[in-house]
Amino acid sequence: MRSLNAVALVALVGNTMAFWRMGCRARSGLVRLDPLVTPGGISEHMHAIHGSSGFSATANYDELMAGDCTSCEVAEDKSAYWHPALYFKDSTTGKFSLVPQVGGMLAYYLLYPNAGNTTITSFPAGFQMIAGDTNQRNFTYPVPDIEKSLWNSNPYNTQAFLRQAALGFNCLNYGKAPEGALYRHFLPDKAYLDSNCVDGVRFELMFPSCWNGNKEIPPNKMDHMAYPSQVMTGECPEGFTERVPSLFYEIIWNTFAFKDKQGQFVLANGDPTGYGFHADFIMGWDEELLRKAVNTCTNLSGLTSDCPLFTLQDPAVYNNCNLTKIPAVVAEEEKIITDMDNLPGNLPIQPGPAYAIGETAGAQPAKDQKPNPAPAPQPPAPASPAPPAENPAPPAEAPPAPPAPADPVKEPSVPVLSYSAGSSVSPMATYVPGGIVGVHEGEPAVAAVAEAAPTPAPVNEKEKEDADNKDVVSTEYRTDGREVTEVYWVEEVVVEEMALTQTSTTTIMEPPLRKRSHLLQHRHHYAGM
Repeated sequence: MRSLNAVALVALVGNTMAFWRMGCRARSGLVRLDPLVTPGGISEHMHAIHGSSGFSATANYDELMAGDCTSCEVAEDKSAYWHPALYFKDSTTGKFSLVPQVGGMLAYYLLYPNAGNTTITSFPAGFQMIAGDTNQRNFTYPVPDIEKSLWNSNPYNTQAFLRQAALGFNCLNYGKAPEGALYRHFLPDKAYLDSNCVDGVRFELMFPSCWNGNKEIPPNKMDHMAYPSQVMTGECPEGFTERVPSLFYEIIWNTFAFKDKQGQFVLANGDPTGYGFHADFIMGWDEELLRKAVNTCTNLSGLTSDCPLFTLQDPAVYNNCNLTKIPAVVAEEEKIITDMDNLPGNLPIQPGPAYAIGETAGAQPAKDQKPNPAPAPQPPAPASPAPPAENPAPPAEAPPAPPAPADPVKEPSVPVLSYSAGSSVSPMATYVPGGIVGVHEGEPAVAAVAEAAPTPAPVNEKEKEDADNKDVVSTEYRTDGREVTEVYWVEEVVVEEMALTQTSTTTIMEPPLRKRSHLLQHRHHYAGM
């Protein structure tokens, strides 16, 4: 009979949500290791690692707990959090460079129980999971997402859709209203990033939070978990009734640092679309402490400093926590971050829309996986030339002029989507989406052809009617040198009644900044990571 760490949550009012936000402001390593996908070996692509210094090619719960330190702000958290790094390929030189990572990463522990319940189950020792699909290269559903009230019908009530809806690429511009979490499920092209995302892009990933209760981890590190009906919230599917903390990763990349260069951004796994973004997690908490934290750390601020169970580390401590078990064959790769001829591991860029070929957890080869089919119709591929005859007859007409030599560093064609921006939301609220205004296949865009940002879509009445005046709708972090400023955005809804017309307008108000010096020194890594 299995033993589950079910804990009762403190009663909350309305739809408010208890959570804490684990800041892992520094990397513990940048290395081609992945104990869940390639245990004991070298991973095919580069990962940014956060958490316990005990992370290694064979890391498990015991090894993480035995680590000397953690790069996260809470000393008791020896978990391992990792995800692929982001690179920029310069079209002029053909060289790759690591994109600076801003402020490490955040791991949100969102405490959502199932409807009608007041308990969730804390992660047991040895718990592991993967979210996302490294080989995914297309999205076959409407863009932007349909209303969540319609997600109870096929194909939106499937795990295939929910897995892809769990990815987000948030365009950051702190001078404008923030976008909604998980609003956009693809990485915008460079022209859009250069014109609109002056503070970079925040990669977002929601892990599944519905567990089947089986402590034996399946080979693919995924089959024991499922998403609730609305990715973050909603009901768990049959057979996955145990609700665990909802993990939500946020990683900011300074894509704007490459504004004046032509090229494209590509994940370490060779994905320029973002559809193949993924992340991994191995639980590294003392079981009893985590159980108590789930029941105790329920302050709506989300601040780890508001939880009496947590020991907060000085930035000088977590900034200097490094992996100690890096194989010599890949140890030097962390130091080479610019002017690289290839992605680390020599991976090719695979833009899709066909399913890519790459390593996946478990014994089943990637080519045998059954991903979502590529969208149809696709532009017809040019026919392969027939082999020349042994004695070809002279052509009846003059042959066409020979084609111009190919550019040796020309990038592959990728899906290019243009859209209007959505309005601000928080992870626990509904969003007001913008809309796609164009989709085409094209070459990677460059800053020189970027147009001004389109006007945001008008606010939808129905989607905003449940909003509470002056609720906090988003938290953001602004980095100025070594100082990180935490900004809480609040929303004020003003209703004006006129003859035969009712208009709802939304004003985003920025309260006084709450400043905290985090001394974002990223050890021997590089300025800004």
